Amino acid sequence: MPSRPPIVAILGHVDHGKTTLLDYIRKSNITDREFGGITQKIGAYEIATEFKDYKTNKITFIDTPGHEAFTKLRARGANVADIALLLIDGKDSVMPQTAESISHIKAAGIPFIVVINKIDLPETNPEKVKNDLLKYEVLTEGKGGDVPMALVSAKTGKGINELLETILFITSDLKLTYDEKNPVQAYIIETKKDRRGIVASTIIKDGTIKIADTVYVGDQKMKVKSLINDLGKSVSQVIPSSPFEILGFNDMPEVGGMIKSISNDQVLVTIEDTPVAQKALTLEDVLKTPIIEKKLPAIIKADSQGSVEAIKNSLKDNINLNIVLIAVGEINKSDIFLAKATKSIIIGFTVKTSAEATDLAKQEKVIIKSYQIIYELLDELNEVANLIKEKEEKEKNLKGEAKILANFVIEGEKIFGVSVIKGKINLGDELEAFRKNKPIGKTKLVSLKVRAKTVNEVKKGQEAGMIFGPPLDFLVGDVVKSIL
Repeated sequence: MPSRPPIVAILGHVDHGKTTLLDYIRKSNITDREFGGITQKIGAYEIATEFKDYKTNKITFIDTPGHEAFTKLRARGANVADIALLLIDGKDSVMPQTAESISHIKAAGIPFIVVINKIDLPETNPEKVKNDLLKYEVLTEGKGGDVPMALVSAKTGKGINELLETILFITSDLKLTYDEKNPVQAYIIETKKDRRGIVASTIIKDGTIKIADTVYVGDQKMKVKSLINDLGKSVSQVIPSSPFEILGFNDMPEVGGMIKSISNDQVLVTIEDTPVAQKALTLEDVLKTPIIEKKLPAIIKADSQGSVEAIKNSLKDNINLNIVLIAVGEINKSDIFLAKATKSIIIGFTVKTSAEATDLAKQEKVIIKSYQIIYELLDELNEVANLIKEKEEKEKNLKGEAKILANFVIEGEKIFGVSVIKGKINLGDELEAFRKNKPIGKTKLVSLKVRAKTVNEVKKGQEAGMIFGPPLDFLVGDVVKSIL
């Protein structure tokens, strides 16, 4: 299968040179005449490098406003970028948005390169940047880790060729390939409306899209009227990792929508529906969710660096807690998207939540908890994290689980009809009872029958009659669990 170019996103603190770097790379690959309105047209662009010793010599850059847009796409399920560049001003070093960007990149789980910019300035100090990054568990090459580092000047172009080759080197390990005959996998990264109508900027990662293909966005059906590449030219089809505009929609599609094809004669391409809205989440819902990482993921925003250090030191020994981000500042939209993408709760300590973030949290079903007293914050975080650990231990030691299907009385004895849904349950087992995932009591299995015959054991898939002692006021739908 042919190799596809890597899709690269650049993240970092404001004014650290992202736009300048993108502009230098873009100008060095296309003519001034073509350069004019590319950013406004697509929101992404593809370049061809001079390197010929790799499976591909092309790179696609996503031109987004930064980590918020990067994570917004991920929160919608759109895993667009293959590689991230963490851009840092060599004289300013790590700044608040740099720290946030690190959290967003780590949450994405993709390889990244630390790019130190402005090396043309005498006050640039790459060694300080490397040391500052250690505080955020970013271990670069030469500092005990394997995160590549590139030294560049976005103003003069120094080091940019070396950066591009590093991207291609990482790409060779990722083994990015595609098949034109595969089902289409593409993502909408921007939407707008202009004189041409509704336009969706898109990047394709597998398969092909052609003019006249039928596409769906939720319930919206449309026929591809036009495909425009990143140079503003009309094309008849697009292949990975091409950035392009697609025209033909009647209604504005969702940013982050995933374009897929399904194999039948009527529909060639579909875009996945946006997930159905759920009820607002609570901390109880966090405890109900299946344990995946075995830790409580949390984003913490505090009023000062002193508070950050105090909270960090107090929580450092809690192995049941995964701090996705801890930083100074109010709770903003970027925090909501990061929480959505990482399934985190947000904790605020004597900070405000912006009105936009409050509205977005309701929309995205993200939990925000605010505290004014530090020990209350620490107590609740530790309590919830420990409850999750306790739940994990119980699930690890779960012997069997059965669901109550019916209850009836025979000769004055209350009997419950059950179905075993996990493992096995034995006569005499000590059981814990749950209703809607909340514990309601403990009991013991004193009688176990299958088709009126007493048995010592029932396994997953079997139905049985059970008598419990002491009796509990079970309802249909309740669950009993046998814990080793």
